[in-house]
Amino acid sequence: MAVIAMQSASSGLRALDTRLDVIANNLANVNTEGFKSSRVNFEDLLYLERAQPGVENTNGDQRPTGLYVGLGVRASGTQQDFEQGAPIPGGPLDMMIEGKGFFKVQVESDLGGGEAYTRAGNFVPNANGDLVLANSDGRLLDPPVTIPNNAENVQFTGSGQVLATIPPSNVPTEIGQVNLSIFVNPAGLTQVGTNLWIESAASGTPIEGEPGTQNFGTIRGGALEGSNVDPSKELIELIRTQRAFEMNSQAIRAADETLQSVAQLRR
Repeated sequence: MAVIAMQSASSGLRALDTRLDVIANNLANVNTEGFKSSRVNFEDLLYLERAQPGVENTNGDQRPTGLYVGLGVRASGTQQDFEQGAPIPGGPLDMMIEGKGFFKVQVESDLGGGEAYTRAGNFVPNANGDLVLANSDGRLLDPPVTIPNNAENVQFTGSGQVLATIPPSNVPTEIGQVNLSIFVNPAGLTQVGTNLWIESAASGTPIEGEPGTQNFGTIRGGALEGSNVDPSKELIELIRTQRAFEMNSQAIRAADETLQSVAQLRR
């Protein structure tokens, strides 16, 4: 009946509303360092079986097809795209990961047991000279890297070594090591905002190591990883979502007109 059509179309509106929210968030973070875009995955709902395929009639003939009426759609989940973003020139203490991996930072205990992971490499020294994320919370890089007060020409090598010249010497000296963490399923990480992800059962446990070894990416100093959001693609998806929303709205109007016609049969 038209009631089922109306319910199916309304489920489409709810799913498309979720998709619109995700697209809007992607576009809002087009300039957020280390941001990874997301997409919404959909799945159809249950079906009403009004005729089963393969059923035999009195002559022994089998029904070649069934008769199923679907009950709509729902958003089954969001999937992150971890494709690398474009490099952006940054300051001397900024870092970019080229390839796989995350920086590990220390966070509050209610966020993943004190550890979180990020692709944003905008680091600055705090009052103690320790490298922290340049945001409102100043999360400490783990393992810590301390920049001495008299350090000059701080540089990062591809393998994560932190080099600096300490006067009166002019020879670069290693003052720290930046390690990376990788996950078997990074798409399973939990997003908690402020450019951070935390470990989940779906992501698996983190594997830590030096940049440039095995499957770990390398460090590029003096640069930041930009957002991987493609504005053109997102705008196209926005238009598609708008059109699909309009079509589902039209289906609701058509179902309403059908019910109205049925209600007027007595007249």
